[in-house]
Amino acid sequence: MTESIISLKDISFAYESKPILEDVNLNIDRGAFMGLVGPNGGGKTTLIKIILGQLKADKGTVELFQQPLAHFKEWTRIGFVSQKANSFNKGFPATVFEVVSMGLTAKIGYFKFLKRKHKQKVLEAINQVDMIEYAYENIGNLSGGQQQRIFIARALVNDPDLLILDEPTVGIDYKNVERFYNLLHQLNENRGITLLLVTHDTGAMTEHVTDIVCLNKHLHFHGDTKRYTALTEEDLSTIYGHPVHIVKHNH
Repeated sequence: MTESIISLKDISFAYESKPILEDVNLNIDRGAFMGLVGPNGGGKTTLIKIILGQLKADKGTVELFQQPLAHFKEWTRIGFVSQKANSFNKGFPATVFEVVSMGLTAKIGYFKFLKRKHKQKVLEAINQVDMIEYAYENIGNLSGGQQQRIFIARALVNDPDLLILDEPTVGIDYKNVERFYNLLHQLNENRGITLLLVTHDTGAMTEHVTDIVCLNKHLHFHGDTKRYTALTEEDLSTIYGHPVHIVKHNH
C-alpha cells in the first residue's frame, strides 16, 4: 500500500479577491519524483507556500505524511530549496560548511556550537552532492550550479523524506542543469527521497521525473511522463492559456 506524503483536497486561494487556485486536488505518494509545471501566475509558488504552511488556503485541506497541516510538527522531514542562483549575495561571508550547517538550526537551535556528530552530518551532506572539495570555500566564489548543490546539501543535512525545489535551475547553464537533474535522480532512486520540482524547464525535466502536474489556477493534468509527452500543442495551449510550440531536446 502506497503512503501519501502530500494530500491536497479542494484547495482554493485568492489574493485580494483575485482567484489564484480553485479546487485543486493532488496526492503525492512516497518515492515519487513529481514535476509541477504551468504558466507564470498559474499558482505554482502559491501552492508550494500553502503546502509549507506559509499561506493558509481559503478553502480545502492539506495533509503532510497523513497528518493535518495544523497538527504537523516534524518540519525537518521536509527540505526546501528555493530559486537562489540569481539572487544570492556573492559577498556573503560564509563558507560552504557554514551555509550547510545552517540547515541544522531547527534541531540544535540558534547560536549553538556544533558537536562532532553535527559536523559529520554537514560533511556527509556536502559529500552527497559531490562538493566535498569545496567544503571550506567561500560560497560566493562558486558558480550558480555549484551554489544550488550546496543549497540541496543544506536541505539534506536533516535527512528529509520530502524535498521541494522551486525553480532551482534558473540562471544555471545547460551543462550544469544536466548534472543537477542527475543529482536529483540519484537522490530519488538511491535514497528514496520524494521530490516535488517546480520548473519551466519541461524539456530536461521529462527525462527524469516520474509524474507531471500542470497547474493554471485549476489542475489541468496529472499523469506520468509518457502521457504528458503525448499531449499536443493544442492541449498545452489550452492549459497555458496561450499558444505553445513543442521543442524537442536532443541530448
